[in-house]
Amino acid sequence: MRRIFSTSIPVLALACVAVMTAHAGAQNPGGSPEGKKMKNPVATSPESIKAGQALFQKNCRFCHGADAKGNGPMAPENTHPSNLIDDKWDRGSSDGDIFLVIRDGAGPKFDMKGYKSKMTETDIWNVVNYLRSLQAK
Repeated sequence: MRRIFSTSIPVLALACVAVMTAHAGAQNPGGSPEGKKMKNPVATSPESIKAGQALFQKNCRFCHGADAKGNGPMAPENTHPSNLIDDKWDRGSSDGDIFLVIRDGAGPKFDMKGYKSKMTETDIWNVVNYLRSLQAK
């Protein structure tokens, strides 16, 4: 028993560090290599943008505001949700970077929790397309 326990701890610790590093990598200012490599598999279309808008209003407007300017009424105290229609994207500006923040949350404190358990990957890509449509205006 003792031998199993003593060899399991280092393996478990390494696994935890690997998961935390991978998760935190998506949250680095300026984006992540993974996010920059990702290609949006959902074509921008009126249907995708409309679906993304509905998902944004359901899940995101409370903190980011109905107009996505970061002025939502229910943002956690002492947080500053991002303005999602300006030209400044602190966590990376590629579609993949945006996808990863929505999916995994916004570190390092994760005031914004990830939505991977609440939205499908297609849903998240639709939100990315919606946000892009707002930037284009």
